[in-house]
This record gives sequence, structure tokens and C-alpha cells, in this order.
Amino acid sequence: MEIAELLPPLIKGRFIARPNRFLALVELAGQEERAHVADPGRLKELLVPGAGVYVAPAERPGRRTAYDLRLVEGPAGLVAVDSRVPNRLVGRALAAGIWPEFAGYACLKEEPHAGGGRFDFLLTGGRRPDCYIEVKGCTLVAGGTALFPDAPTARGARHMRELAALAQSGRRAAVVFVIQRADATAFRPHAALDPLFTAELREAAAKGVEVRAFRCRVSTAAIALDREVPICL
Repeated sequence: MEIAELLPPLIKGRFIARPNRFLALVELAGQEERAHVADPGRLKELLVPGAGVYVAPAERPGRRTAYDLRLVEGPAGLVAVDSRVPNRLVGRALAAGIWPEFAGYACLKEEPHAGGGRFDFLLTGGRRPDCYIEVKGCTLVAGGTALFPDAPTARGARHMRELAALAQSGRRAAVVFVIQRADATAFRPHAALDPLFTAELREAAAKGVEVRAFRCRVSTAAIALDREVPICL
């Protein structure tokens, strides 16, 4: 069973600049247009002047940005740059029960609270302990290895600490990295860029937090979950 996010009709353009993290200036048919960037990461390896991009017209009329930036042409193929997509893909995969390690639960809840924190998903009603799952989208790949994050994330480090506390309390806890491109053959935390997140992820794994990573196939028609890749902590 394929788990995919279908894309609306896209328009190809050229990246010009990114005045702030949520705004991109793109050239479409010779005209400069404003596009919303739904990814707070730096994306500096992808959003370089002249890079090919794909945008979709905004669904809500009258918005300050007339388009949404959806895909960027990277050195090894298309990369999805919408941070909302990983959660939707994981939610559909969990609901469909396609991952044996997370199958066998009766109920899937979104954005559950636990231990003072909020996570992306909670699986309950199975023979195993309740399972809390946090999802992280990844767009950076170097030498075939996916790296997270591409900008320091105190929030991400806090999530790892909270997951570790849940695992220590006897509940299941997992973090799932969704690599929004097809050229990754492994995953590891970006230690050089964010040593705090890296340390918290390694500590969480040592305390029983399950760490998984899946790459995607990306086309102008859809973003689909592909295969799992090895974790290198």
C-alpha cells in the first residue's frame, strides 16, 4: 500500500531570494512573485539563486503571498519543502497499519499531551504500552546521508528529552524522521550544526526511544513514503 501526498497542479519557476524564513521571491513567466515557504529550516543548500522551484497557487484568495513553494530542484532530484507533509504521511501510515512495529493498536490520536509536552501522535488500545510518536521532517542530505536539523532547534532537543522521560516511565516513545527526498541511504543527527539536539537524541535512544527514518519518492505529482534507511547515531 502506497502512502502519498498528492500535489495540486504546479507551476515551474526560478528561485530569486528569501527575504525571511516564510517568504520566497520566485520568477514565474518573467515576473517576480511572492511564495509562502512552509518550512522554517534554513534550506540554504537548496534555495540558491537560480534554482528551479515548483509552486502552487494559494487556495485562499487575497493572501499576501499568491503562491505556496512546494518543491525545489536539488542536485540529485526534487526535494519537498513543506514541513506539514511529514506529519500527514506518518499519520496515514499509522492509520493504515503498514509499519508492523506500530501496528496492532486500536486508536490513533493526534497532538496528545503528556508529561508537560505535546507530541504528534499517540497509539493506544494495543497489547503493548501506549506509544507516543514525534515526527521530524528532513530536507538536508550530504554524501548520501540525511542530516537533521539544518538549523539549531531547541524545541527539537526538548522533544527528545520529553520522549526519553516517557520511555523511562514505561511507555513506548518514538521519533520518526521523514526525509523529503529520494537520495538518502542513511540518517544521522547533524552533530556539527546542533550538538545539543544530537546529544539529546543519542541520550533518548539510550533510554529506549525508538528512532526511525524513512525517505520519500518525490515527483511533481506526489510525495510518497519510500523505504526505511539505517540510523547512524
